[in-house]
Amino acid sequence: MDLISTAASVVKNIRVQDILDMAIIAGMIFALLMWFKTRASRFVLIGVLLLGGVYLAARFFQLYLTVIVLQGFFAILLFVLVVIFQEDLRGFFERIAMLGQLRKQAPPLSRLEKTANIIAETAGNLAKKRVGALMVIQGNDPLDRHLTGGIPLNGAASEPLLESLFDPHSPGHDGAVILKEDRVTLFGCHLPLSVNTARPGNMGLRHTAALGLTERSDALCVVVSEERGSISVSEGESLSVIPGASTLHEVLEKYYAKYRPAPQKRPLRAWLSENTKEKLIAVGLAFVLWATFGYQRDTVRRDFYVPLEYKNMPARWHFSEPPVKEVKVTLQGPEQAFRLMNADSLKLSLDLSALAQKKLEFSLNRDMVNAPPGLSIAEISPSKIRIYAARQVAAHLPVHVATVNEPPDDLALQKISVRPAALSVMLDPKINPGGLRLETETLDLQNITSTGTFTLKVKPLSGAFFPDGKSPQVRVTVRVRKK
Repeated sequence: MDLISTAASVVKNIRVQDILDMAIIAGMIFALLMWFKTRASRFVLIGVLLLGGVYLAARFFQLYLTVIVLQGFFAILLFVLVVIFQEDLRGFFERIAMLGQLRKQAPPLSRLEKTANIIAETAGNLAKKRVGALMVIQGNDPLDRHLTGGIPLNGAASEPLLESLFDPHSPGHDGAVILKEDRVTLFGCHLPLSVNTARPGNMGLRHTAALGLTERSDALCVVVSEERGSISVSEGESLSVIPGASTLHEVLEKYYAKYRPAPQKRPLRAWLSENTKEKLIAVGLAFVLWATFGYQRDTVRRDFYVPLEYKNMPARWHFSEPPVKEVKVTLQGPEQAFRLMNADSLKLSLDLSALAQKKLEFSLNRDMVNAPPGLSIAEISPSKIRIYAARQVAAHLPVHVATVNEPPDDLALQKISVRPAALSVMLDPKINPGGLRLETETLDLQNITSTGTFTLKVKPLSGAFFPDGKSPQVRVTVRVRKK
């Protein structure tokens, strides 16, 4: 009864974003299932999935020892799987990269049926003459990384062209011919050999090469044996001898229809009716993964110290005391949302435009904080901020040149002048500008060797602020004469 109530609670709390989350994961799982469906390594994947099911069950029933052991196992298995599925994963990502391009370039099925007839007739003629041949019909997978050598051709497929390429006097007759759609793209290519040692030992080199390529891609290979005068077809991990050209023509038509399907009037209905079992498995696994790792159970509260940003300070206003730099913000929400959030992105802004109306106390509310998705603001402390600021008054203060030491013994100081002689500043209203002056950086007269002009920075004065916020520079002229 507890299990039923728990399941009902999980279903009841599903949100729209959870449905989208599960849909994306289900799509990824479905794509992997369809890819590994025809691969030999699918049995390894099934074994890993079974272990994953044991891990989820152990986690649900709180079998702590089993969970710990399997967690350590999966941490190591991640690197092992990369090695095991290296070829499959590379082909899978290549298929994704080429998917859109292949759809745009797909020719009409009628032209491919004509190409199937050309290949079948050529294979039949070569078999009668006992001339060896190896023809590769490319599917959706790119073949470049599997091929060695080869001479570009890019010619329209025809019986005379194919027979001439496999003529014993042709320099590329021992290699393979690559056909992409209705064109011959390469000839004289060398293919990877099959790694399946369980095959009969009487297979020729062409058969082994054909099987080696189809094990690594979705291509179809047609092999003509010069010893037996037979025609063989390799697809996936199977290599079979067929009776003759008419049977080969049927095999090629089915292959082209599979990888270049004709347009359907109701593609959505056709898609929904295909691979139903894989779709149900993908949806079920996505739901189980979401319920195990993504289901938002208990609400968690956490405190963050967020920097307080002040903006829109009115003109001629300035802080008379240092303002509050940060406040404590308490967020609440599911644990999963905290894992995805970036604490550095939290900011709180306070608009000071109301200072002109003598408003010095401000309330901090939830709208001032950019809360991350899935989380809400539970509390802000302090909830009120008092600003100590005052409107500044303009003043014009003289500039005094600060000096140390005396000129060298052979020189007499005549005059020190500064331009400009006074600078505009903003003063705290509590400060009386009478008797105040600005001073420059210290100028060492001992280093003076002749009359000259120097650029010095004006030092800041307590309670006085320059209009642009930067310390200005003045030009100081020192006049000396020889004694």
